[in-house]
Amino acid sequence: MNRKLSLMLSMLMLLAIDIQGQTTKGTYSFMDVTNSARVAALGGTMLPIYDTTDVQLAIYNPSVIDKGMHNALALSYVNYYAGMNFATVQYSRTFRKAGSFAATVQYHNYGTMNYADATGTLTGGTFTPSDYLFTIGWGRRLTPRWSIGANVKFGGIQHEAYKTFAVAADVALHYHSKSGWMMTVGARNAGVETFDNIPGNVRNKLPFHLSAGVAKRLEHLPFLISIMYDDIQSWKRTYDDPLDLEGNYDPISGEYRKKSAVGEFADNFMRHIVFGGELYVGKHVVLRLGFNYGRRQDLKTPTKKGMCGFSYGVGINIWKFTINYSRSEMHIYGSPNYVTITTNLDRFIKGGK
Repeated sequence: MNRKLSLMLSMLMLLAIDIQGQTTKGTYSFMDVTNSARVAALGGTMLPIYDTTDVQLAIYNPSVIDKGMHNALALSYVNYYAGMNFATVQYSRTFRKAGSFAATVQYHNYGTMNYADATGTLTGGTFTPSDYLFTIGWGRRLTPRWSIGANVKFGGIQHEAYKTFAVAADVALHYHSKSGWMMTVGARNAGVETFDNIPGNVRNKLPFHLSAGVAKRLEHLPFLISIMYDDIQSWKRTYDDPLDLEGNYDPISGEYRKKSAVGEFADNFMRHIVFGGELYVGKHVVLRLGFNYGRRQDLKTPTKKGMCGFSYGVGINIWKFTINYSRSEMHIYGSPNYVTITTNLDRFIKGGK
């Protein structure tokens, strides 16, 4: 076991080395798009939660792929902005010697767009840009407390005549203590672009992330709390807004009013933190709430901040299915809707539950 843990930690360290210039998401930002209603409700990042009833947790955290997910099936649909729609299909299967696997197909459709010239005049005809991502995940339990996992991703874009293709990997390590603490560290989207026909011969980078977090279900309250520290590889998340929407620029002195060193540190630190919580109402209903401070700071408007950065949802167990619904408040003028239906095909076999 020690050799396997050492190997996994070494992989995480190596993946964290090549991070310069990968702080922006760019062309492959779709690799970070959340398709799971539960993940979206809890903040939209990797979750340290170990739950074999939800195969969609493996999209971000392959170390939770387990034999308990054998024959699990999940379907997701996201009603995004301006006619954009995302769909996901996921299935998991366990093999006695090889371990547990989860296959995921994600498709992002950005609606119908019109051809136009440089002046904006319509020239006739339409096209439909889209992205796709195919993921094979593997997970294995090393001991009753430790598990490891990895995803291999094949993704690309088809935007009119322009195409790209990239290969990436995720690796993660998970620990589950006797007292119920769940802890995860993982690296996502480490990889390279292998093809593109976009003019300019510029190699697009992938949105690399290194994250760690903890979760715990409280002993005397039916509530689970999770805290993630995202983007460990990049400390500075603040920036000077060139539009000066917050009114920090002094037109008389010509100086930009900056925060104190303590304020700057606190702002940067909190931009990495994502909170999530689940309240269990009986056996069949779960209420969820998440808060992503960094998202709030990036997407809020000074005059009307609203619920930007918050997310919320509900999960309901009906017969042999679990239906999750959530909304993520990314902007005051609209919020994506997420719907996920999960089940286990074994439940439909005679005697299954």
